[in-house]
Amino acid sequence: MKKILFIYGSDLRGIVTNWAAAIIILGLIFLPSLYAWFNIGASWDPYGQTSGIKIAVANEDTGTSMRGQSIALGEEIVNSLHENHNIGWVFTDRDKAIRGLKNGKYYAVIIIPAHFSARIATVLTPNPEKAEIQYYVNEKINAVAPKITSKGASSIVSEVSQNFVKTANGTIFRIFNEIGVELRQELPLINNARHLAFQMVQLFPKINEAANIAVTDLQKGQTIVTKVQKELPFVADLAQKGEGLVSQTSDFLARSKDAVQAAGPVAKETLEQLKQMADLADQTSNTLLSGLDVAEDLEPLQLPKHLETGLTAAAKGADSFGKLLSRLQSIAPSSRPSAKIAELDRIAADFKQMAQIVKELSTAAGQGKDVIRPLLEKFNGLAKDAFGRLDGLIGSFDSTILPAMTAALEQAQKDANHTKGILSEALSDLPVVSGIIKDAQKGLVVATTEAKTVRGRLPEAERKLKEVTDHITALEKKGSLEDLIKLLNLNYAKEGDFFAEPVILKETRMFPIPNYGSAMSPFFTTLSLWVGGLLLVSMLTVEVHNKTIHGVPLRSYQEYFGRFFTFLTLALLQSLFVTMGDLWILGTYAAEPLQFILFGLLISAVFMLMIYTLVSVFGNVGKAMAIVLLVLQLAGSGGTFPIQVTPPFFQAIYPYLPFTYGIGLMREAVGGSVAGLITRDISILLIYAGLSLILGLGLKRFVNRTSAKWVKKAKSGHLIH
Repeated sequence: MKKILFIYGSDLRGIVTNWAAAIIILGLIFLPSLYAWFNIGASWDPYGQTSGIKIAVANEDTGTSMRGQSIALGEEIVNSLHENHNIGWVFTDRDKAIRGLKNGKYYAVIIIPAHFSARIATVLTPNPEKAEIQYYVNEKINAVAPKITSKGASSIVSEVSQNFVKTANGTIFRIFNEIGVELRQELPLINNARHLAFQMVQLFPKINEAANIAVTDLQKGQTIVTKVQKELPFVADLAQKGEGLVSQTSDFLARSKDAVQAAGPVAKETLEQLKQMADLADQTSNTLLSGLDVAEDLEPLQLPKHLETGLTAAAKGADSFGKLLSRLQSIAPSSRPSAKIAELDRIAADFKQMAQIVKELSTAAGQGKDVIRPLLEKFNGLAKDAFGRLDGLIGSFDSTILPAMTAALEQAQKDANHTKGILSEALSDLPVVSGIIKDAQKGLVVATTEAKTVRGRLPEAERKLKEVTDHITALEKKGSLEDLIKLLNLNYAKEGDFFAEPVILKETRMFPIPNYGSAMSPFFTTLSLWVGGLLLVSMLTVEVHNKTIHGVPLRSYQEYFGRFFTFLTLALLQSLFVTMGDLWILGTYAAEPLQFILFGLLISAVFMLMIYTLVSVFGNVGKAMAIVLLVLQLAGSGGTFPIQVTPPFFQAIYPYLPFTYGIGLMREAVGGSVAGLITRDISILLIYAGLSLILGLGLKRFVNRTSAKWVKKAKSGHLIH
C-alpha cells in the first residue's frame, strides 16, 4: 500500500510543481464541463423558439353566403394566424409561396383554396362536401422542422373544425330551445288533449254499446215509459230494499279488510316458501356445477326429479298470487301493485323454465359436459333471478303489497257507501222522476231518430281516434314529452360549446421537469464524464515509467492502483465541475441537487475505472475500445430518443451498456428519486467496476508482457506513441 501511495503522491507533486503540467491538467478537468454546458444550453428550450420557422400562407378563398349571411372562413383563418406567434407565419400568394418553399425560404406552405367557404356551406345541402386545406412541406431542409410545421397545419384544421361545430351546434340548439319554450307553454293543453283521447278510446266499446242500447230503448221508449209509470211504486220498494243490501255489502267489505290484514302473514309466508324453493334450486345447481369438472359419471349430475314437482308448484303459487293482486288492482288501480304483479309473473316464468330444464337434464346425461354445463348455468341464473325478485317482494310486502290490498277493499267499501247515498236520494226524487217520465214521452220520437244517426257515425270516429292514440303511444315509447321539453330547453350556448369540444384532456405530470435542457442534462452530463475519461487517457500516460522504488521492483497491481488514484482524482474533479456547473451556472433543475452531485462522482469513478483499465491492460487498443463503447452508447443508451424507437440492435445491447444506468441514475436525481431504481442502477454500475478490477488485476501483467514486442514494433514506425 505504501508503494501505491508513493506513486500517487509523486503524481500529485509532479502536477503541483510543474506549472505547464498543472495548466494542462486544469484544462483536462475543465473541458468536459464545456462539452456538457454547451450541449445542455443549446437544447434548453428548442420547441419554444419555433417562431423563427417560416410557414407561408396563401388565402385564395372567395367566400360565400349561407342562410342569407356572408361568410369568409379563409379570411377568419388568416386573422387568427396573425394572433398566433408560435410559428413565423408569412402571408403571400400561391406562386411566391411555392417558389420560396422550393428555394428553402419557407419550411412549409399552407394554401386555402377558392372554394373553401363554399364547401363548408354545403353542410346544409343534401350532399355536403368536405373542405380542404392544401399543405406543402420541404423535408430536405431539416429533419425536425417538418414535424413542427405539420403540427401547425393540423392546429389550423382543428381550430376551423372546432369553431364550425361550435357555431353550427349553437344555432341548432337555439332553434330547439325556442321550440321547447313554446311546447312548455302549451304542455297543460297537450296533456289534457292526450288524456281525453285515451279516455275516449277506452270508452268507445261502452259508447257503441250504449248507442245500440239507446236506439233499441228509444224505439221501445213509449211502451217502457208507460210501464215505468205503472211500476213506480214497485221501484220505490226496490230502492228501499237495495239501500239495505248496500249497507250489508259495506259491512261485508269492512270485515274483508280485516280478513286481509289477518291473512297478510300467510301470504308473506307463501313468498318465503317460494324464496326457499329458489334458494334450494340455486344451491343444488351450484353443487352440480362445482362437481361437473371432476365428475366422470354424468348420471348423478341430473337435478332431483322431486325438484321439478316443487318448481311447478312454485310457479303455480306465484301465478295465483299475481292473479289475486290483479283482481284487487281492478278495484283500486295503482302503479305499485302493477310492478309487483309483473315481478310475480316473471318469478312464475322463472320457475316454469327451471322445471323444464330439470326435464331436459334427465335426457342430457349421455350427451356430455358441453351439453349439461349450459343447462346447469341457465338453471342457476334463473334460480338467482327468482331468489332476488322474491327477496325484493318480501322486503316490500308490509310497506307496499299489503297496504295496496287493503286500499282496494277500502275503495270498494267507499263505492258501496256512495251507492247507498244515491239510492237514498233516488227514493226522495221518485215524485220528480214521475213528472220527468211524462215529459220524456214527448221527445222519444225525435231522440230515436238522432240516436240512429249518431250510432252510424261512431265506427269512423273510433277508427280515427285509435290511429291518433296509437301514434302517441309509439312516440312515448321513445321518450316522454316532458323529457323532450327538458332536452330542448337546455342552454344552447353551453351545448354548442360542449359538442365543439366534448372531451378535455386532464394531464397529470409525474416527476415534472420545467424545461427541455434540464431533461437532457442526465444524458449530456453522463456523456461528458465518459469524454472526460477519454481525454485523460489520451493526454496522460497510464504507465509508471520508474519501475522500482528504492531499488525494489513494482508489482503489477501496485502500478495499476498507484496511477489509477491519480486518474480517479482528476475524474472526480471533472465530475464536480460538470455537475455543480449544471446546477449553479446553467441553472438546470434537479429535484435532488445533492444526489445529482454524488451520483455524478460515482458515475465518473466507475467510467474512469473502466476506461483506465482498458488502456492500462490493452494500451492504444484499449483507447480504441473505449471510443467504440462511446459510439455504441450514444445511440444505444436511450439518452435522446426512447430506446423502443431505435433499431433492434441497439435495443438488444441497451441493457448491457454503462450509459444506460449512469443516465438512469442521474434522471432519478433530476426528476425525483425512486429507491428501487437507484438501487438497481448503482448495483449494476458497481458490477461494471468489479469486472474492471478483475480485468485489470488479472490480465494486466500477462497482456503487458505478451504485447511488449508488438508495441515496440508499432512504435518503431514513428507514428504510434
